[in-house]
Amino acid sequence: MKPETSPSHKTIVLGPGDFHFGGGLTRISTLLGSCVSITLWHPRKRIGGMCHFMMTERLRTNETALDGRYAVEAFDMFLHHFAREKTRPSEYQAKVFGGANMFKGPQGEAMDIGARNIEYARRFLASQGIAMVAQHVAGNGRRKLHFDLWSGDVWLAFPDGEGAKIRCGNG
Repeated sequence: MKPETSPSHKTIVLGPGDFHFGGGLTRISTLLGSCVSITLWHPRKRIGGMCHFMMTERLRTNETALDGRYAVEAFDMFLHHFAREKTRPSEYQAKVFGGANMFKGPQGEAMDIGARNIEYARRFLASQGIAMVAQHVAGNGRRKLHFDLWSGDVWLAFPDGEGAKIRCGNG
């Protein structure tokens, strides 16, 4: 079950391509299918963020603004915030969610958008030395996430798949 929030808590709802980084009494929520969300949390500073990306990458020029719909650009957003907070990527804990098999090709075959997103996320985390402490990926169906920046806990509802609501906490 999801913990309650008080009126002093702020909730940020991410749609596809959205990104948020911050701290305090903030909960970040999103709904996923084949998209992937990564939560990154700094346990000492109690700051972190979440992205919601749809695809791995696109052709982009240096003049084009970063777009959180693409994993490589969402990761650049994280790195920017790490530098601004004077933290190193390896100081964060990662949790990865989503990447469900939601789409069929023209012949009814499964498309691997979710699997590609999951693999890209794992490679980025490994390349930055970020420990993945929890994951709930692949399968079929949607997931709803709530990431509490004050504790680093992620609350997951996976109504179309196995299990009900689970806590991916830090304690």
